[in-house]
Amino acid sequence: MLDPELLKTFITVAEQRSFTRAATQLNRTQSAVSMQVKRLEELLGTPLFARTTSQVALKPAGEALLGYAHRILALNDEALGRIREHQNEGQVRLGVMDDFGTAIVPALLAAFGQRYPRIQVSMETGLTAKMTGRLGEDFDLVIAMHPKGQGGGDFLRHEQAVWAAAPDHMIDGLDPLPVALYPSGCLFREWAMAALDKAHRPWRLAFVSHSSAAVEAVVAQGLAVSVFKAGTFPKGLRALSKDDGMPRLPQADIRLHRAPSLTEAGALLAAHLAAQIRGGTGALKGW
Repeated sequence: MLDPELLKTFITVAEQRSFTRAATQLNRTQSAVSMQVKRLEELLGTPLFARTTSQVALKPAGEALLGYAHRILALNDEALGRIREHQNEGQVRLGVMDDFGTAIVPALLAAFGQRYPRIQVSMETGLTAKMTGRLGEDFDLVIAMHPKGQGGGDFLRHEQAVWAAAPDHMIDGLDPLPVALYPSGCLFREWAMAALDKAHRPWRLAFVSHSSAAVEAVVAQGLAVSVFKAGTFPKGLRALSKDDGMPRLPQADIRLHRAPSLTEAGALLAAHLAAQIRGGTGALKGW
């Protein structure tokens, strides 16, 4: 069996081309380093280094072993890291926007759970503007939406607000325009109302719900128009633009907020969510 400690010493000597420098880097005596290399050579039955008074060079057997040694130690580190990951435990309270809680976050939590099966995550969806003020008390992490360039926390990505209607819903002759929105405190609600008023487009509030799925269902039936994020835009709806007589809406930032005192479990989930949402890979590919 090839002892990882012997391989580590061998790699260090090979890289430093010196037993003295290798001993300094490994914080061992030169005699201890020489002894470990000798043990490895005896185990393999062949010399690994050609020694001169000025330097140490790899022999053909040493050149052949070097690549294997790196791979063995890398696999050893990977195995240790994966086992230690499974030993992490704790509870994390996560707050997210309703559409993210339906379309984005579940797949990310599934991947996180496979890597950290002993960390329990509880998720609440709703108006995240109110959740950020409860960080540390009710939430450890909150993924929230803010006006572009504002909000603090860690920036994850930009999101464009988009008007939506049913595919066959013609809105040109609607006066006032029926609108389905979220409750007071929602950024999209404020933007939609302000944009319509600024454009002098008569409108009425036809439906209000905390649930993005409920708003989507009402819009799909042609009962109203609403606003969704471009990244989570419902597939069955039609995006509206200025060609449909709708005013342009602002762009938002998606940001991750952390409680002041975050546990290791919370930090691990925060890193996982940030990497996936920023990168748009895996569960978010094409998002």
